[in-house]
Amino acid sequence: MKKMLLPIVLIVLGGFANVQGAEEKDLGVTLDMTYASKWLSKGVEAYGSKGGTFETVDIDFYGTGFGLKTTWRNSTSSGFVDKQRFDFRPYYKGSFFDGESYATNYNVSVGYEYYPGLDRTKAGTAFEWIFAFSWPDILPWNVTPSYIAHYEYPGGSDYANSNVTGWVHRFLLSYDMIVPELEKPLHFTTDLGYCDGLGNKVHDWGYFTTGVSTKFPIKENLSFVPGLYYQITLDDNISKHKDILYTMLSLKYAF
Repeated sequence: MKKMLLPIVLIVLGGFANVQGAEEKDLGVTLDMTYASKWLSKGVEAYGSKGGTFETVDIDFYGTGFGLKTTWRNSTSSGFVDKQRFDFRPYYKGSFFDGESYATNYNVSVGYEYYPGLDRTKAGTAFEWIFAFSWPDILPWNVTPSYIAHYEYPGGSDYANSNVTGWVHRFLLSYDMIVPELEKPLHFTTDLGYCDGLGNKVHDWGYFTTGVSTKFPIKENLSFVPGLYYQITLDDNISKHKDILYTMLSLKYAF
């Protein structure tokens, strides 16, 4: 726990420090309520065959690149009370090599995941680093490759999940298709995940997911984002279901 406090504090304080140089920009807040018919967490069915709801508040510190995201995760069915989870995630995002074909967007964050209804030493409380990179101009035809690395480890050495430590490496492609009948493009994605220790100690390709989503503006700052996804499970330790079809419906409000 103590090892993680310093980087979390530095990310948060760094955001406030940069506010002084960006006073002309407003504090940005995005509220997101998402329903998922199934919650696939890095390929794993976190609530089994049940769905989940996720309420998120994302605070952008005056366009500095620093932000803070908090999420409440809960199942839509009984039987998962102990798996209700709260995530606290400061982050920093930006870009470099702007103007070049290899221009890179990045988002680095560290999250603290805990289960408020349980003793934290028994609940699977954990920290997770996420390193996300994308290259929007490196490929033709409006195709964007991305790479996301997740590194997770327990909140303490005496915790019930003290032996659960490892990586998940995700390789993604996205493509935006313009459809004249739609105000926003169709956003197609593929996601191939390699589990390296995390996810029942799997060291192999874990899953492949493809999907499509779009955005429907309802009014100023308010939008509805539906998505349909299909996962092919590549390792039985990730999920016993080989083929998983699910949907995600999000309502977003920014101010």
